[in-house]
Amino acid sequence: MTHSSTPRRAALLAAAAALTLAACGSGDPLADPETEATDDGTGTDAVVVGSQAYYSNEIIAEIYAQALEGAGLTVERQFQIGQRDVYVQAMEDGDVQVLPEYTGNLLQFYEPETEARSPEDVASALPDALPENLTVLDHAEAQDADSYNVTAEFSEEHGITSLADLADYDGEIVIGGNAELESRPYGPDGLREFYGVEVDFLAIGDSGGPLTKDAIRDGTITMGDIYTADPDLASGDFVTLEDPENMILAQNVVPLVAADLAEDLAPVLDPVSEALTTEELIALNVRSVEEQLDSATIASDWLSEQGLAR
Repeated sequence: MTHSSTPRRAALLAAAAALTLAACGSGDPLADPETEATDDGTGTDAVVVGSQAYYSNEIIAEIYAQALEGAGLTVERQFQIGQRDVYVQAMEDGDVQVLPEYTGNLLQFYEPETEARSPEDVASALPDALPENLTVLDHAEAQDADSYNVTAEFSEEHGITSLADLADYDGEIVIGGNAELESRPYGPDGLREFYGVEVDFLAIGDSGGPLTKDAIRDGTITMGDIYTADPDLASGDFVTLEDPENMILAQNVVPLVAADLAEDLAPVLDPVSEALTTEELIALNVRSVEEQLDSATIASDWLSEQGLAR
C-alpha cells in the first residue's frame, strides 16, 4: 500500500507539521481545531471518530478524539452510531476512520469459527481477519468483556455461580442482550455447545444497561449480558457467572482504524492504549454513571491525569 498517494494521510502529515511550527511561533497549539478547520472553509481532511451506541465506548472514543486534536488533527465526531453491523459498515465504507473496538467480538464478527480465546491469541489473529482497508493499533490491557449475570438471590437459591452449573438447573432459562447476541458464538449456540444448556433469547438493545438489569431483577430474563467494566456489577445485586470453558473471548479495548492512517495515528493512540487498564476503565464509567459527567469532561480529565494532554 503506497501511503504517499493517500490525500488524507498527506493532510495529517501537514497538520502535524503545522502544529510543530505553531509551537515554535506565535500560534496557539491549544486553539480549538474545529474553529481552525473552518479557516479554509472545507474541513474535508477531518479524521472521523465514531463510537458504538454504548456510553463507555463513547468515553473511549472521546479520549481518542481529544488525543488526536491535541496532536493537531481536525476531528469530526460521529458517536452512538449503533451496533457492530452498522458501524463496521461505516468503517469499511470509509465514512468513519477511528472507533474503539473490543478484540474478541471484532474477531468473531469476521471469523465466527475462530478458536482464539486468550488476549494474546485473539490479538494475534485479529489483523489478518480484517478487510484490507481496516487495521487495529495496539490493544489496551483494559477489557470490557461480555459476561452473563444473574441476581444474587437466584445464584444463592440454586447454587449457581458458573455457566457450567446451569446444566443442572431444571427451570426455563431466558438470556437477554443486544439482538446480535442471539447469533454470536457465545449466545444460545455457544451455551449449548460449551455447557450443554438450552436457552431462550430475548433481545434487549441497551448493551447491558438499565433495561437489561431491570429485566434480570424482575425475572423477565434469567440472566443478562452485562459488560464486565460496568460499575453496577460491584453493587452486590448481581453475580457474574464464571466461564470455565472460556466460551467468551478476551475483549481488550483496541482502536480500529483506517489502514492508510495507521502509521500516523499510532504515535497518538498507542500511548492511550498503554495507559488504559480495566481499573481505569471502570473508574471512567463510574464518573459517567454515578457522577453523571459528560464524556468530554471525563476524557479531558483522564488525559490530563495520565500526562497525555497536549
